[in-house]
Amino acid sequence: MTASLVQDIEAAAALLAEATDVTLLGHVRPDADALGSALALGHVLHRGGARVRVAFGEPDEAPETLAWLDVDGLITPVDALPPTDGVLVALDTPTLGRLGRLAPRVAAVRDAGGSVLVVDHHATNARYGTHHVVDDTAEATAILVTRIIEAMGADLDAAAARCLYAGVVTDTSGFRRASPETHRIAARLLEAGADPGEVARRIVDDHPFAWLPMLAKVLAEARLEPEGAQGFGFVHTVVRADAAATVRLEEVESVIDVVRATREAGVAAVLKEAGPGPVWTVSLRSAGDIDVSAAAAEFGGGGHRMAAGCTAEGPAEEVLARLREALGRAPLLRAS
Repeated sequence: MTASLVQDIEAAAALLAEATDVTLLGHVRPDADALGSALALGHVLHRGGARVRVAFGEPDEAPETLAWLDVDGLITPVDALPPTDGVLVALDTPTLGRLGRLAPRVAAVRDAGGSVLVVDHHATNARYGTHHVVDDTAEATAILVTRIIEAMGADLDAAAARCLYAGVVTDTSGFRRASPETHRIAARLLEAGADPGEVARRIVDDHPFAWLPMLAKVLAEARLEPEGAQGFGFVHTVVRADAAATVRLEEVESVIDVVRATREAGVAAVLKEAGPGPVWTVSLRSAGDIDVSAAAAEFGGGGHRMAAGCTAEGPAEEVLARLREALGRAPLLRAS
């Protein structure tokens, strides 16, 4: 870690150690890193006597695969949040827009002279808080939260450890993209009581039967363009509203992990119908040759070089045409 990052972590730990009322926010449609990080930090603060709430802009309820991590009942509906926050913490959320309808709370806290802590590992982070722990070399926000908790001098128990482990294992694609230090942190989480088998089963591997026919329908639309993505190969498919209606959001989000396994494709994309117009949320994955975050940024999105996302409007073929062009301009991550 750099000296400045150490100072930022220590400042965040000091802020949270004195906090008595904290609201922790994840991004809209929270994943295991966003919600796991918020619940782990919330659990430690709650255990220390603070009033704690965890919230996200949408959907109205936590994903079923993640709700079990909330052992303290900290997840709070948006309508039940208090008018103001003592300390506001935004996790895994690089821009205000990713907070959705909760974004105005940031300005409200800052205007009142309060503290907004932003903890994130995205290179595109806009640093919209009063305090920041931002490190784009960290593979997961959960890594940074682990370091903050340790800097606070708080003990990691099993409840916090499993939340953090969930964030690490998912954001590293099952440790496929994990540094030696991240493996060492994961070991500490296992020693604290995280059960890797339980986390993987309940978050990654567990799907209802309805997932299978949905997947069959969606994969029937998959197309491979061997010359796409600057010759590295481009594979894509579409999850239309009628197919998504039969399953949970978690099943829809899992489609990209199936499509990305295509050997002949350096880039994978999944368009998920999110509203009339139509509006699509787009998941992008790179096998390591092309920076997909640059392509996502052309649509107002972002993420990581190998995993990114965005929102686009228009017919699916038009969105795919724009994606092809953006991928054609995207920087290479290594020499071809």
